Amino acid sequence: MARNAFYAQSGGVTAVINASASGVIETWRHYAQQRPDEIGKLYAGRFGILGALTEELIDTTHESDEAIAALAHTPGAVFGSCRYKLSDPAKDRSQYERLIEVFRAHDIGYFFYNGGNDSMDTALKVSEIAAEMNYPIHCIGIPKTIDNDLVETDCCPGFGSAAKYVAVAMREAMRDVEAMAGTSTRVFVMEVMGRHVGWLTAAASLAAEAGGPPILLLLPEVPFNERAFIDRVSACVTKHECCLIAVSEGLRDGNDRLLGDTGHLDAFGHAQLGGIGARIAELVRGLLGYKVHWALPDYLQRSARHLASTTDFLHAQGVGRSAVEMAMQGKSGIMMTVVRHAEHPYSWEIGTAPLQAVANREKMLPREFISDDGFGVSEACKRYLMPLLDGEEYPPYRNGLPDYVRFKNVMVEPKLSPFVP
Repeated sequence: MARNAFYAQSGGVTAVINASASGVIETWRHYAQQRPDEIGKLYAGRFGILGALTEELIDTTHESDEAIAALAHTPGAVFGSCRYKLSDPAKDRSQYERLIEVFRAHDIGYFFYNGGNDSMDTALKVSEIAAEMNYPIHCIGIPKTIDNDLVETDCCPGFGSAAKYVAVAMREAMRDVEAMAGTSTRVFVMEVMGRHVGWLTAAASLAAEAGGPPILLLLPEVPFNERAFIDRVSACVTKHECCLIAVSEGLRDGNDRLLGDTGHLDAFGHAQLGGIGARIAELVRGLLGYKVHWALPDYLQRSARHLASTTDFLHAQGVGRSAVEMAMQGKSGIMMTVVRHAEHPYSWEIGTAPLQAVANREKMLPREFISDDGFGVSEACKRYLMPLLDGEEYPPYRNGLPDYVRFKNVMVEPKLSPFVP
């Protein structure tokens, strides 16, 4: 009997997560045409893993080949994503058993989970519990996160495009601030995503131009020193008439306290971060008296498909396609990775890593990538970053605006009783 597949998107979206989805679907269709007796349909979860729990499955066979191709140029998560942490199976296995029940009801033998750290942990646990329940299924993790914090991979699909957005936005803001520095704004602060790691904030350093002001970075990996920071801002304004600052939402003080902690938790149980940009701007204004502006790109930095990097796009499609290839070879319990071979010219390939080596681990910005004073990055870091921003993978435009596809998202008829997560 032909076995079906389940694909789900998880967590915050990226500019290229749908490129991974496109790669998965196109490759799956290829094998379904070649091996119809073995390879069935590919279903997608409505709002990620929740779609499996609630049996809200989308039948992707209703989408045309043209729509699947157009998906590669469309931002967001076409099937819907979610931030939902499954229960600890050591305490409550009911949700995992429900997943297997849904998979069994719909003859699902392949599970492709497109997400970050928590998603890789979910894929691992599904693989383990399915084995315990004697249910045969191939579980493959497909990496995605603008935070770039997954281990075992050189970089994470989604990061390069977000990094490109941050660097471009900072460079353009710099020209604006320079134009007004003599009469108005002296300091500009941008709050950058990235959670507990400074990879995305580090990308702002690439905005600096010869002869212009440097970009001061406030990284989570460097404890915030107020006095040293204020002195640097003052010196920068004295020399360049203005100062530009990129601050990570995950900035910490000397006591390892998150300065942007809102006091709330997200659905994964992580501290919800926000507001650090405003705090840094007010600190500079209060202690130095400069006119300060600050910006919060927020969702813009992760959804800017119009500014996606070609490298990132190719990575995203590559991990999607290769996930299906690995499943067809009988592989399971792995995550697809990006393997870098050289920087100049940039050379890479798709590899794999065990889910056990990836789940719930976090890749910090290494010390050798941070400048001696802690307010910038090293040349080694810039060499690492630059290839990931390379190339412009523009979407098609119509009437002056990006022309993105919308799916039909035809639902599969449920076979089981309703389940409340």
